[in-house]
Amino acid sequence: MNNNLIYVVDDEQNIRDLICAYLKKESFETRSFQDGEIALEAFKSSPSDMLIIDIMMPVMDGYSLCRKIREFSNVPIIMVSARDEEIDRILGLELGSDDYISKPFSPRELVARVKTVFRRFKPEQVSELAHEQLIEQTSNKITCGDISIFTDERKVLKERSEIVLTNKEYELLSFMVVNKNKAFTREQLVSNLWGYEYIGDNRSIDDLVKKVRKKLSEKGSSLEITTVWGYGYKICG
Repeated sequence: MNNNLIYVVDDEQNIRDLICAYLKKESFETRSFQDGEIALEAFKSSPSDMLIIDIMMPVMDGYSLCRKIREFSNVPIIMVSARDEEIDRILGLELGSDDYISKPFSPRELVARVKTVFRRFKPEQVSELAHEQLIEQTSNKITCGDISIFTDERKVLKERSEIVLTNKEYELLSFMVVNKNKAFTREQLVSNLWGYEYIGDNRSIDDLVKKVRKKLSEKGSSLEITTVWGYGYKICG
């Protein structure tokens, strides 16, 4: 039985009603909003466990809503767009969304992606490949170099200073730390971070790596995501 509350933000009432109906069948709680401003104020006073946000909306569009929420929350966000444009997907991911789906979409596919995103937020599923390594450490704390990752809180510290990461940045760093010394292709990283076959190129991974590197550097961390030329990326520890 789900107790997760999901905000559905779309200026088309029939789309809101359809999404909410399918989510309620899976026992999710829902609230719907017709524009970003109303949703933002509601979230500030009573946060949801996830937001499904349409990109093209009057008053405040989905990009702006995602950006404002990311200023103070790492709540899971799925972006929805009537345009199947690569630039829309990349921009949505850069702003910190956790998934992206294009209209028209199957409501069942959307529900499946909602469940996938929620599963990825369980610390024990950061990496099935590294189960034995996780057992050797505490269930809450993973260390690599001068970085500590607290999986229960999804918090990353460089010594006592917190490194603030988006959900995808956190998932990339924690996955690679747990699997340190192992090289991954961009395709493997996409598969592990998104949990389904990603349509488009793999520049989203390059962007994530660039942002994580910058945040590690800004804190003076010695931990590095190294490029394996012609293959992908790895972390040595």
